[in-house]
Amino acid sequence: MDFISVYHRGSDMLVQHDAEIKKDFDEIISVLKSITDKDLIDEFNLRKLKRDNIKSLSEPINHLIDQRLAKLGWTVQSPIFREIIHNKKDKTAWRLDFAKGTISVEVGYNHGEAITHNIMKPVLASELNHVEKAIQTRMGVIITATDNLKKLGGFDSAVGSFEKYKSYLRPFNAIITVPLVLIGLEAPTSFFVNHTKINKKTFGAIEII
Repeated sequence: MDFISVYHRGSDMLVQHDAEIKKDFDEIISVLKSITDKDLIDEFNLRKLKRDNIKSLSEPINHLIDQRLAKLGWTVQSPIFREIIHNKKDKTAWRLDFAKGTISVEVGYNHGEAITHNIMKPVLASELNHVEKAIQTRMGVIITATDNLKKLGGFDSAVGSFEKYKSYLRPFNAIITVPLVLIGLEAPTSFFVNHTKINKKTFGAIEII
């Protein structure tokens, strides 16, 4: 997939010159670049066979990133805190989508209201805290959809996009105390997801350009 990036609080220097962070960050980039339009079409249609009301590329993208980062040794659904009350499997508010070495990753296609919390999870993972930590990272990465991917990928209009995440960086500058990379995934170039409504239900289908 194609993507655009914004580097915040010196993260550009870390991914270029810090050997440990560069190695793990390069794995994230290689996974994103490895996802082809065909991969997305195949994953979408596979899910459609099981559940015909799939509407967007969010599940296919999440699955492909999850599968390929896990193969590279990334921890999936890594807890931020060690205390049991914050460390249960149902406590997703206190879990990172991925973590490895000193990088924490969130893949966010949530409602726009969740942007603040998604930004803060990598910050919490990288800062000392009065709650005992299960992981200590040095840089956060947030992966989300650009407005164009939202439109052509069939995403709900309420999903917080890369552009909206980007608009939060300056007002939240004093709160985002750690290096952060914001990555916006671009729309596929050979197809889009078309929506049709049947009996008030919305269904998605791949349309080749």
